[in-house]
Amino acid sequence: MDETYSIKLPVFEGPFDLLLHLIRENKVDIYDIPIALITRQYLEHIEMMKELNLEIAGDFLVMAATLIHIKSRMLLPVEETADTEESQDPRLELVQRLLEYQAFKDAALGLKEKEDEWQGVFGRHRKSEDGETEGEKELSLFDLNLFDLLGAFKTLIDKAPEEVKAITREALTVREKMTHIIEILENKETVRFEEFFKGDFIKAHMIVTFVALLEILKIGLAKVYQEKEFGTIWVIKPSSESAPAA
Repeated sequence: MDETYSIKLPVFEGPFDLLLHLIRENKVDIYDIPIALITRQYLEHIEMMKELNLEIAGDFLVMAATLIHIKSRMLLPVEETADTEESQDPRLELVQRLLEYQAFKDAALGLKEKEDEWQGVFGRHRKSEDGETEGEKELSLFDLNLFDLLGAFKTLIDKAPEEVKAITREALTVREKMTHIIEILENKETVRFEEFFKGDFIKAHMIVTFVALLEILKIGLAKVYQEKEFGTIWVIKPSSESAPAA
C-alpha cells in the first residue's frame, strides 16, 4: 500500500466509543474497569489505526494519556487514613463521563431508529455455494461503528500465518481494490465482511482491502450491518437495503 495514502472518514467514532466498545467486548463491569487491560487494548487499536494510515484525532491521544495516568495512579499504594479526593478511585471520573456519553448515544440511537424504519428486517433469497437458492432468510441487522470493523479486521490479521504477515511494498493499490469490491457487490449485493479477504493472508494486501472498503463506505457505495453484537458483519449495497424479499 502506498504509505502516503491516508483516509479520514465520517464513520469515525470518538475515544469514548472505543472505550465502550472494549468494555462490551471484554464483558466487564463499567463500574470496575480493568484499567491495565483496557489501556493495553486501547493503545493496540491506536497503533492499528496508525498502521492503516487513518487520521487520528487529537482526542484519541488525550484519552490514551488519561488512561496511562489512571493506570499509574492505581499502582500507587493507598493511604489507609486518607480521606481526601486523592483517595478516591482514579477511574471514577472516567466512568461518570462514559455513562453520560452512553446515555447521549442511546438517546441519539432511539431517534435514528424512528427515522430509519428500513433498518429493521431484510428478507432475501440467498444462494448456497452450489448455486441453489436456500429460500428466504430474514436478517435482523443494525449499524456498527468503526471499532467493530477494526475488531473484525484484527481477528483476520491475527489468524494470518506469521511467515506472511510482514508488510512489503506491493503493486496493489487502494483504487484497484475498490473496483474489485464494487464488482463483488454488483454480483452479490450482500457479502460477509470476511469474504473480501478470502484466500489472502499477506498483511499488505489485507490492509489495502480494508482501507478500500472504508473508502467505499465513506462515499456511500456500501453500508455495513451486524446480525447481533460481535456477530456476523454484512456489507450491503445501498440499493438492496429496502429491496423486498424475492
